Amino acid sequence: MASSSIPGPLGLPINTPAVDSGTMARTASPLPGPVGVGADTGATVAADTSGNDAEIEALDLAPTARTAAYALKKAHPSVKFTSGRRNKEDQARAMAGNVAKNRKWIEETYANSPLRKKCQDWVNGNPKKTTQAEIAEGLLSVFNAATDDDLGKFSKHLSGMAFDVQPVTEDAEKIKATIRSLSGLDKFLDTEGGLVRWHAQFK
Repeated sequence: MASSSIPGPLGLPINTPAVDSGTMARTASPLPGPVGVGADTGATVAADTSGNDAEIEALDLAPTARTAAYALKKAHPSVKFTSGRRNKEDQARAMAGNVAKNRKWIEETYANSPLRKKCQDWVNGNPKKTTQAEIAEGLLSVFNAATDDDLGKFSKHLSGMAFDVQPVTEDAEKIKATIRSLSGLDKFLDTEGGLVRWHAQFK
């Protein structure tokens, strides 16, 4: 997640940092505290799922993450989600975009596991595969040979227990504080492997 600025999607500030889809990261943020949006009143974040939000529903999240997404959107209506549940193809493609920028991105981002090692070994063993499409194809071959259990442990996106949010500069700290207060949060990261990401994953 580089620090350069590009024009953001419609409705976002022009100085929005560049962002790709996020992933499960190796280093955890501090655990969420007991205080939510109303830090000065002690109020915690509460979700309102009485009406469906098309953007959130399209993420296909598991219940805990879905409830958290609604709570975040209620507190900050301008928030834009960039990723939710992924299948193996989506995960390989998202990772490949980052690997194309940093060949060590996988081992710098993911928790140590046999599947992480297999993915990084594929990258190391195929130095001439440099495009996102080539890398995605290779990583997908690794995923196709993995067990469902290994996949589930590798990335919470694969189980619908994670979402990524478009980083912004306006009210950034307030939004991050809200994310850290979400019910069921396992970890929140605003950088992954040296790239700017706002990634929230849940228990």
